Amino acid sequence: MTKRKRQQGYYTKRMKSVQEGSNEEVLLADIRSLLESSKINDSGTAGDESIARDSETPFERFSQVEVNISALSSIGDGLGFASTRPDHVFVVPFTLPGDVVQAKVVTQFVNDHYTLADFISVLKPSPQRNDALVRCPYFSKCSGCQFQMLSYRDQLAHKKTIVEKAYRNFSNLPPEMIPIIGDTIGSPLQYGYRTKLTPHFDGPPGSRARRNRKDGLEQPSFDQVPPIGFMVKGTRKTMDIEDCPIATDAVREGLKQERKRVAEELHKYKRGATILLRETTTKADPQLQDSPSTIYDPQSVTEETNSGGLNPQTPHTTQISASTPPTKTYITDQNATSTEHIGPYTFLNPAGAFFQNNNSILESFTSYIRSHILPPSSPQPSTTSPTTKITHLIDTYSGSGLFSITLSPLFTTTLGIDISPSSITSARLNASLNSARLNASLNSAPNTTFTTGDAGDIFAEAKKRYGDGEQCVVVIDPPRKGCDKGFLEQLVGFGPRRVVYVSCNVHTQARDVGVLVRGGRGVEGEGKEERIDGAFGGTEKKIEGGEEGDAANGEDSRMGGRKIKPRVRYRIESLRGFDFFPQTGHVESVAILQRVDDDEEL
Repeated sequence: MTKRKRQQGYYTKRMKSVQEGSNEEVLLADIRSLLESSKINDSGTAGDESIARDSETPFERFSQVEVNISALSSIGDGLGFASTRPDHVFVVPFTLPGDVVQAKVVTQFVNDHYTLADFISVLKPSPQRNDALVRCPYFSKCSGCQFQMLSYRDQLAHKKTIVEKAYRNFSNLPPEMIPIIGDTIGSPLQYGYRTKLTPHFDGPPGSRARRNRKDGLEQPSFDQVPPIGFMVKGTRKTMDIEDCPIATDAVREGLKQERKRVAEELHKYKRGATILLRETTTKADPQLQDSPSTIYDPQSVTEETNSGGLNPQTPHTTQISASTPPTKTYITDQNATSTEHIGPYTFLNPAGAFFQNNNSILESFTSYIRSHILPPSSPQPSTTSPTTKITHLIDTYSGSGLFSITLSPLFTTTLGIDISPSSITSARLNASLNSARLNASLNSAPNTTFTTGDAGDIFAEAKKRYGDGEQCVVVIDPPRKGCDKGFLEQLVGFGPRRVVYVSCNVHTQARDVGVLVRGGRGVEGEGKEERIDGAFGGTEKKIEGGEEGDAANGEDSRMGGRKIKPRVRYRIESLRGFDFFPQTGHVESVAILQRVDDDEEL
């Protein structure tokens, strides 16, 4: 590739590989689908030599082009075509199907037939576009929101299609194995819902220069207040944000006050910084009138305090008068304690730790999972369905105990695990706090256990306690990358009766759920051969993670005189999205899975 083409943002291939489940992979799937539906192949429209020639000619970088938007991608950007290039997709943010827009060429991927472009203006609006709905002056520049010009009803409908496309494109399952996707559950608040923001500012010019640090030269200082806010869409440039209407009132006030503080203390900064703004709620509760020492166990949190754990000395542990109305304030200290109330439950967390950022939807969200985590009751007894009652909950990636604690009333025992020691400290504290507040019949703290470790480590402990998964349900809520090979293999090996998979990345969820429905097939590395002694003196072949032949189809087979356990597999009982982040392209997804027994059909 010539230097000129690189300067034009003209790439024949990607400079780095596309990560599985990333926005790039999802975008490519949507682009290929649009090209296919438009009957465009890699060589352009058949018989049109001019288009074939144009497909090899790059657009000048930063030149402007008129684009007709045809579809809305799963990452929230519009996809469309220029009239002169029906073989090439333009990805334009802040646009809707039916829009005709002016866009600026930024980066071209010739082999993948698409160009990333900046939104300039609307030439002809889509029937779906209503710019009167926009509440933020930074919209169409800030990278935070994509859909403020779209009605909330249409936002929810689009997020349903995100879940549908994720399972169509990434599950590797035939359509008949994927149930009808439920309508997306909306957020009670469409603005003013975010309980956490992390605005930032960059250091003074030259503050990142390696030469200065290497030579021990004095770092440059600020000569004016830098932009404090979020990234400009599609860039690494910070734009100044004075207010954010999707944040709660307390967080918005915090943004205002922290901007003022940074301006006053600018001389103290030699480099950029990120500001934490986390809402916390003080709620009057007659059951919290005891001394804080009767609610909190200082011994359980002291070791964690300096490494992100809970600090029992924060003001939030002081007595609260029953007549005090709920008060919402903001926290900027990573190690201070934030308080969240979800129905009758209270959760304490280090302010800098992960917790869901939309409190308004959490009660309906946890209620939905609570009503679906056990098998649906049947008016007629089934001869094929298991009759053993499910009594044990296993919460992998448990965090500070959101699911363990809100679901524990349904189970005899609850076992949670998380790799973060500070999260487990919070989970234990929250279990103790809520069992002290609630009636013992609702939550029995001695039967709720948390341990620190990798999520996959939980199954060894579960086997010691329960033997197998017959009486167990497993909740999975992994990070965006989804579950790894080892975890999925151990989950299938344990074979819980039901699985609830919650995900902030429906695309990696679809990939993992596909593996579970196929009985572990598709796990990276699955299919490794091992030779074992055959029944007749020879050798036969065994497949790690599953069995060959009839055994893989749920029938018993014998190898070397040993009976091989049939492969555990699942069917998808239901799929539904939850809108934790209105005005954005993000959707949370909940998949409910039921184990398929030998004599059941998928």
